[in-house]
Amino acid sequence: MTSPTAPTPPSRKAGCSDGSTPIPLVDYRAQVPVSVDQSLCIEGCNLCVQVCPLDALAIDPETNKAYMHVDECWYCGPCADRCPTGAVTVNIPYLVR
Repeated sequence: MTSPTAPTPPSRKAGCSDGSTPIPLVDYRAQVPVSVDQSLCIEGCNLCVQVCPLDALAIDPETNKAYMHVDECWYCGPCADRCPTGAVTVNIPYLVR
């Protein structure tokens, strides 16, 4: 009797059936539901703050950039969709996906 072969480890990239560039999988748990990349956030822009139904995002008075000021989120996504630079990321928990 032959020993079974070990399964091939999964790719670290999500597969794309349409041939587009695969999206890398995330290997960490985000600490907040919505993260804002301050290097991409436009000073004075408040589009993400305007569309959040929970008012979870706010503008920092010192930097004049968005940040998440409460740890509550419906993971609805308009903040990320509305951001013109892609600075806003909604970190959807695995169980909600």
